[in-house]
Amino acid sequence: MSTATKTVLKPLEDRVVVKALEAEQTTASGLVIPDTAKEKPQEGEVLAVGPGRWDDEGDKRIPLDVKVGDVVLYSKYGGTEVKYDGQEYLVLSARDLLAVVEK
Repeated sequence: MSTATKTVLKPLEDRVVVKALEAEQTTASGLVIPDTAKEKPQEGEVLAVGPGRWDDEGDKRIPLDVKVGDVVLYSKYGGTEVKYDGQEYLVLSARDLLAVVEK
């Protein structure tokens, strides 16, 4: 198998695949935070977006408000952690997304 092979996860319906961004390593005063004391990150980069869920009539899909590349804030206990092809991802429902971070 080639090392150039890229694994692609394609979420279904209104789900989003997110790669969690690393939590801050130091405090504002410069103290290093050990791994055991770090809070679980709630910010991540959107890697894939599902096509959206069907409306109540089942006639059309409702598109999501995020796109690949967006940095989002998500619910602390939302989603499912998945390890695939040696990488860790978070698969979230669109309802677990709280905001898009604009920098």
